[in-house]
Amino acid sequence: MEWVFYGIAFLVSVLVTGSAVYALYWSSKKGQLRDLEKGALTIFDEKEPVGQPTDFFPGKNPAHPPRKNRGAR
Repeated sequence: MEWVFYGIAFLVSVLVTGSAVYALYWSSKKGQLRDLEKGALTIFDEKEPVGQPTDFFPGKNPAHPPRKNRGAR
């Protein structure tokens, strides 16, 4: 009965590997891998330029540096 598990695991691994190889082949044929730098810059615009972090945690606005804790009063 153990061979059934190994057979199913082998088939699943072949399917996953085959789909990954096909995805790489497809992306190469369609030109998705030609200019990776250009694709990486498409998410930036005037509101969030390249190299300017605009995200911050709530309560930690980067425009206002954190105050130093001078001890409990």
